[in-house]
Amino acid sequence: MSLPLSANNSEMPAEQQMAMSYLKAYTNHNYPKLATFYNRDSVFVDVTAGRSYTGRRHIIEFLERAHRGVLEYDFNIEHMFNSGALVVMIGNYHFKGPGEQFGKPGKIIDIAVPGVTTLKLDLLNHRVSKHQDFIDYQTMTDQLAAQ
Repeated sequence: MSLPLSANNSEMPAEQQMAMSYLKAYTNHNYPKLATFYNRDSVFVDVTAGRSYTGRRHIIEFLERAHRGVLEYDFNIEHMFNSGALVVMIGNYHFKGPGEQFGKPGKIIDIAVPGVTTLKLDLLNHRVSKHQDFIDYQTMTDQLAAQ
């Protein structure tokens, strides 16, 4: 995550600070920490893939499967803003990992895919009520074809 390293977190609104803490756990695959952000009503939606998971256990199980074997994973945030408890982050997801997940067995793939992530936060209880991803899968398909 390039934005939090260069930004002074104390100058960010509390919602953005919480979003950055969550995103750090998310991209570092820190599942015990990540689990503290979810409860049984939390929802994780990949809108463009048509996938949705509800509840801490189901979200964590999905993320563990999706990130298995990943060598590098980060979100380079180009722009972030919030409207109250809704935080919007626009940038590129960078992924380096096993090609098996993408039909490229035996290869290590390296892709950067544009995306928008929105987080609906419950600041009082320090929870992510809803995580939504909007990912440019066409760009990912184009990059995979070239590898």
